[in-house]
Amino acid sequence: MSGRLEGKVAIVTGGASGLGRAVVERFVAEGASVVIADIDDAGAGDLARALGDKAAWVHCDHTRTDDCAGAVAFTLDRFGKLDILHNNAGGPFTGAFADIDDETLDRVIGLNLMGSLKMTRAALPALERQAAASPAGACLLYTSSLQGLKAKPNFSLYTVAKHGLVGLVRSLALELAPKNIRVNAVCPTVTETPMLQHFLSGVASDREEAMARLRATIPLGRMPEPQDTANALLFLASDEARMLTGVALPVDGGQMAM
Repeated sequence: MSGRLEGKVAIVTGGASGLGRAVVERFVAEGASVVIADIDDAGAGDLARALGDKAAWVHCDHTRTDDCAGAVAFTLDRFGKLDILHNNAGGPFTGAFADIDDETLDRVIGLNLMGSLKMTRAALPALERQAAASPAGACLLYTSSLQGLKAKPNFSLYTVAKHGLVGLVRSLALELAPKNIRVNAVCPTVTETPMLQHFLSGVASDREEAMARLRATIPLGRMPEPQDTANALLFLASDEARMLTGVALPVDGGQMAM
C-alpha cells in the first residue's frame, strides 16, 4: 500500500528537532523524499542518516537569501523536483513590548516572518514548474501559531510575526490558486517541544504551575505533542486536501472555540 505522499518531494525548514523533526519523520513514513533545511548541521545530518535514502539535509539559515536559494538548488539536484515547502523554522519570544530594542525586533521578526518570506520566494519557481506538470499541483505550508489567530500579553512581537504568516497564507492562496498551488498553515497551541521552556516563563515562574495553567486553558485537557501537528500537516500536504487553500488550521484542543 502506497503512502499518502508517495513520490512527492518536500523541504522542511527547521526540520532537525521539535515539530519540524516530527513532520520530517511523518512525511518520510508516508512516502515523501524530504530535505531537512536547518542551521543545526549535526541534528539534521543525524536525522537524515537515520531515515535513509528518502531524506537528505542542507545547511540553511532561512533569513539569508543565498541559503534559501541553495536549499532549493540542493533539493532539485538531489531529488529532481519540489512538490511541498513547509516553512517551519522560527523561534520563541516573550517580554514586555516596551522593553524591545531594535536588535530584538529585527531578530524575532526576521526569524519568524521574514525567513519564511525569503524561503517562499526562493522556492516558488520550482513549485510553479511542478504544479504545471502535475494535476495534483504543489503545496506551500507554514507553521504559524495559535498566536497567529489570537493574542495574549507579553507575546506581542511573536504575535505580530505569526499573524503576518496567516495574512501571507490568505493572500498567497488567492494569488497562486490559478497556478495550482495550495497555501495553508497550521496554528498549534503551546506544544511539548524544545521551545516550550521559553514560553513557560511568560506564563508563570514555576514550570509545573505554568504547565497546569496552560492545560487548564485547553478544553481537551491536554497539550498537543509534535505528532499531532505533524498529522495535520500531513493531511494538508496530501491530495486528500486538494480543495483546501487559504486555511489557518488551529491545533489547539478546542481553544479557538471558547
